[in-house]
Amino acid sequence: MIYKIFIVATFLSITSCKEDKGITRKLPLSDVEIVDLKYAKGFLVTHFDKYKVIKVNHPWPDAKKVYKYVIIDNKNLAKTSFMSGEYDGIIVTPISKIVATSTTHLPALELLQVENTLVGFPGTDYVSSKKIRTQIDNGTIRELGKNESLNTEVLLELNPDVVAGFGIDGGNRSLETISKSGIPVMFNGDWVESSPLAKAEWIKFFGVLYNKEKEADSIFNQIEKDYLDAKMLAQNVTSKPTVLSGAMHNDIWYLPNGTSTEAQLLKDANVNYLWQNTEGVGSLKLNFESVFVKAKNADIWLSPSNYSTYENLKNGNENHTLFDAFQNKKIYTFNKTTGATGGVTYYELGMTRPDLVLKDIIKICHPDLLENYQPYFFKPLE
Repeated sequence: MIYKIFIVATFLSITSCKEDKGITRKLPLSDVEIVDLKYAKGFLVTHFDKYKVIKVNHPWPDAKKVYKYVIIDNKNLAKTSFMSGEYDGIIVTPISKIVATSTTHLPALELLQVENTLVGFPGTDYVSSKKIRTQIDNGTIRELGKNESLNTEVLLELNPDVVAGFGIDGGNRSLETISKSGIPVMFNGDWVESSPLAKAEWIKFFGVLYNKEKEADSIFNQIEKDYLDAKMLAQNVTSKPTVLSGAMHNDIWYLPNGTSTEAQLLKDANVNYLWQNTEGVGSLKLNFESVFVKAKNADIWLSPSNYSTYENLKNGNENHTLFDAFQNKKIYTFNKTTGATGGVTYYELGMTRPDLVLKDIIKICHPDLLENYQPYFFKPLE
């Protein structure tokens, strides 16, 4: 849904290392459209007559700054001048080259059928998408090292139209260098959202960049429908299995808190997640005894950290074997579903397709539902 308002647009400004002439121009009365997002809280889209503005207010937890970007085509850029300092980047469309910095950015490009514009990525071995792997193998996507220390020399050589940035605290010096060089860096905060559908709605962020907003809306609406249909189906069950999650690492058991998106998925699958009533930021960190007392008899164990076999889980900590779910072989993991070079598909696609994640959990925990569905991410531990 889009709300229309009317404002007087005067002295609109934006940073632009290559295009900024320091000239201001008073603009006429403008028809402004504000895009109404259903779930996402981390960004806002506003349509003006000649350009669009994206505001990203939660690129990482506790971010203090709101980042503002203008999306404009070459024709209108030639007619519009901006003053530096007000905006954090100018992105000129159509975009022919983009650098992404998180695997969670890639499904949106593929779903919008613009994956051919991707020219660089840090850690290409982590990419699972078959289409994008083909581009990597063909040499059309360059390796950029690690996100925390990007190979700026290669990136500057690629000279992309925009870099979709990922940051955990705003301290990425590589991205600062790139931005100062004149290449706009747009921070993407999909991972900070607090619900599965809010994270998935960030496909609309890329829809704005590529002038494919209708396509992005259509894709998200289908994901939302499938998610809500699955959720409604699960509400009809009369028996809810008890669920354990996580595993031991250095004498600490890490598992999702009750306000996490992982816990939200378990709630929507209508299961009894044993820590569903907890709150907090990040994972819960518990000792073995407290987990064992509560979850020894849990029916199902989901996502046992990075362990992919019962032997590895046993070798990681002998106490893992004491749980009924271990002895009854009722442990399921997404780590076994990988791309050609070992990248875990869940970490790439799971955020964009929460409908598939939810269906996986429902099928595992309520096997009589979704009769013809085969889990996409989750597989039994070997």
